[in-house]
Amino acid sequence: MLSASLISTFVIGVLDPNPADTDPWPWGYLLIVAACLPLLLRSARPEAVGLVSTPLSTVYYPLGFPDGCVMLCSVVMLYTLVRWGNRAFGWALGVSLFLGLNVWELSVGGGLRAEAVGTIGWALVLLFAAEVMRRRAEYRQAEHERLGEATRSREEELLRRAANERLRLARDVHDTVAHNISLINVQAGTALYLVEDQPERAAQALETIKHTSKDTLVELRAMLDVLRAADEAAPRAPVSGVTDLEELADGTRGAGVRVDVEVEGDARPLTLGVDTAVYRIVQEALTNVVRHSGASHTRVRVGYRPGGVRLEVSDDGRGGPAEPGNGITGMSERASLVGGMVDARPGEGGGFLVRAWLPTRAAVPSEGTGGT
Repeated sequence: MLSASLISTFVIGVLDPNPADTDPWPWGYLLIVAACLPLLLRSARPEAVGLVSTPLSTVYYPLGFPDGCVMLCSVVMLYTLVRWGNRAFGWALGVSLFLGLNVWELSVGGGLRAEAVGTIGWALVLLFAAEVMRRRAEYRQAEHERLGEATRSREEELLRRAANERLRLARDVHDTVAHNISLINVQAGTALYLVEDQPERAAQALETIKHTSKDTLVELRAMLDVLRAADEAAPRAPVSGVTDLEELADGTRGAGVRVDVEVEGDARPLTLGVDTAVYRIVQEALTNVVRHSGASHTRVRVGYRPGGVRLEVSDDGRGGPAEPGNGITGMSERASLVGGMVDARPGEGGGFLVRAWLPTRAAVPSEGTGGT
């Protein structure tokens, strides 16, 4: 900017001198230097530079020096002020200087030159152009922030889903391993006790251990495959549900506990969440029967109601208070995921009782199921 202003003034004075112009040496050139040098600091101190550079470059012309490019200092500073957000200061500085220039022309020259009047329109165009560019930059910044926020929201949603999936898999692993390992432990104790006196019953117990451990390995392998192949297609194996309760009861019967499964009401297809929750709650309840109750008989009742499914698992064991372990907590969490509730407590006539209500739509449970 400084070089262009100095060279343009020098060239005009040499190639197209005007006898009416004032000799720019030395004060004209000093005024150009004083107007152009502050532009180096316009990023750090735009308002201070505007107060110095713009008036100096503006008064250069009324002093009668040869025309040159020094007016570009005013152009650059007014645009910079408005473009970077100093709107009121930029507009006030630009309008006041160019109005002052025309007032000076009127008072000294007795009239207005066309060039001086034209600077008003030129200044307005410049300031409006700076406003347009500022608005465009603000819009692009807002759009960039919106896209960034949308990206962060998607990432947070993915993390939330991943956390929920890990929690679900943790529940499945606990339900599967706890139930089947409990059966294996009971059968191993039975086989060890009967291996000498009743080898045929010991062999049956070992056969049960074989099948139970195989089923456990299959389920664990399926869960691990889900973890390894998160981006692959969904598994094609059906999820365990109400129709698999009889098979679940067979495993408990192999541990020496008689299990009766009763279904009340008109059976109907359930949503995946409710169907899985029924199976897992019954699985955990039967696991607790085998591990803690010492019961010989357990009854599983599944009642289809207009608003949902009522579930009850009772046994004739020793009862006792419900311990806040992973099993009962897992049952409550599974029920709450589908909007239901679980009540686990000692039975009134002995044993232990687990009741659950799993709604298939927003409904109040009939035949109260107790609190969570």
